[in-house]
Amino acid sequence: MKKIIEPSRRELIKGSAGIVAAAALASTLIPRGVYAAGDETIKIALIGCGGRGTGAASQALSTKGPVKLIAVADAFKDNAEGALKNLKNQFGDKVDVPADRIFHGFDAYKQAIAAGPDLVILATPPGFRPIHFEEAVNAGKNVFMEKPVATDAPGIRKVLEMAEVAKKKNLKVGVGLQRHHQAGYIETIKRLQEGALGDLILTKAYWNDGGVWVRDRKSMADRKAKNGDKTPLTEMEYQMRNWYYFNWLCGDHINEQHIHNLDVINWLKGGHPVKASGMGGRQVRTGIDHGEIYDHHCVEFTYADGTVLLSECRHQPGCTNSVSEHAYGPKGYVNIGQHTIKFKDGSDWKYKGKNDGNPYQVEHDDLFAAIRSNIAYSEAENGAHSTMTSLLGRAATYSGKEVTWDDVLTKGFDIHPKVYAFDAETPTKPDENGRYPIPTPGKTKVFEGQA
Repeated sequence: MKKIIEPSRRELIKGSAGIVAAAALASTLIPRGVYAAGDETIKIALIGCGGRGTGAASQALSTKGPVKLIAVADAFKDNAEGALKNLKNQFGDKVDVPADRIFHGFDAYKQAIAAGPDLVILATPPGFRPIHFEEAVNAGKNVFMEKPVATDAPGIRKVLEMAEVAKKKNLKVGVGLQRHHQAGYIETIKRLQEGALGDLILTKAYWNDGGVWVRDRKSMADRKAKNGDKTPLTEMEYQMRNWYYFNWLCGDHINEQHIHNLDVINWLKGGHPVKASGMGGRQVRTGIDHGEIYDHHCVEFTYADGTVLLSECRHQPGCTNSVSEHAYGPKGYVNIGQHTIKFKDGSDWKYKGKNDGNPYQVEHDDLFAAIRSNIAYSEAENGAHSTMTSLLGRAATYSGKEVTWDDVLTKGFDIHPKVYAFDAETPTKPDENGRYPIPTPGKTKVFEGQA
């Protein structure tokens, strides 16, 4: 098969901490599962048909070269059908999903992976990411998976295990931490790693904003009835619909959103923190449909070299907002997201180079270029480490104790259901007033054997 396009610019970027290994052609042979012999079309299956999944599929279908969406899957039928309708309206013949390739239910991901795609997009709530990633890799599929990649330590261990399997199979894996595909970030991090500010003294990261959607129980019951199902809404259905507010599904907003900022600092440092301490709680977002997660976290992460990251994330309306990353060194200060360095000698630097476009699109462009050119490409390990950094911070705030990376990663609890079914028991249950148990610093245990 001829090479379809030239290797992307990612070949030239050797990211730290296993971000992207794309320095050279892995082989002159296209492995099975990349795309069918004699057919240059890359076939895609979408697993997880919410807003982000639909967006990721749209970006995948906008990459160069022939592409086709052949299957969609979601726990809920209405989600799958809604996403398919939107994508069909946008992309026409690039969407070839007949009725028998619209899958729904907890096993829908298996059916979509078995439908014959070359690449699968994993965009369900992140609690499902490890088992979906495992299924895709075992089936020999290339993967784009949204961040975060897990919600507990056993999930992280599974993703790291399967990342190694994917490399051995020469599968390409992208993770939705799009700042790695944003030219201004790439150049700013490069300058800092080359010593523009000297040895860094302190880093800071923020995701402070007013919060996200919430889906109340009555509205979800009404939605079910509108879809023609008159049976009562089960607790599992409710938590799945309102997934952001339950740890087994989301991992708390320190995991779902703040991961982006923590990932940037890990990238800058060339590794992950070794311990964390902090505080957090529920102060404003305390409604009955706000589940069990906190509305603020403040964490001090310590890296192996002894330097500190001060981290804040807050979901409280009407407060000062900041989504940003910063670093300080003996020569000055940098606002990484603004790609601006202010030196103590009064001079400034600001990235003024060419922007490659929307980084959400570029991350798909880079992944698909790697598939077509058959160059090694793996972001799974970095995705796991950045997710684990978030979970380390959550462990610190929930427990109120200083916690280490090794303890939380190797001994952290499995927080998932024993059975995946809409009538199965959920890991956390409401009391007689509809409220859920909230993690309590000083009392909550976050790993086996914690004092």
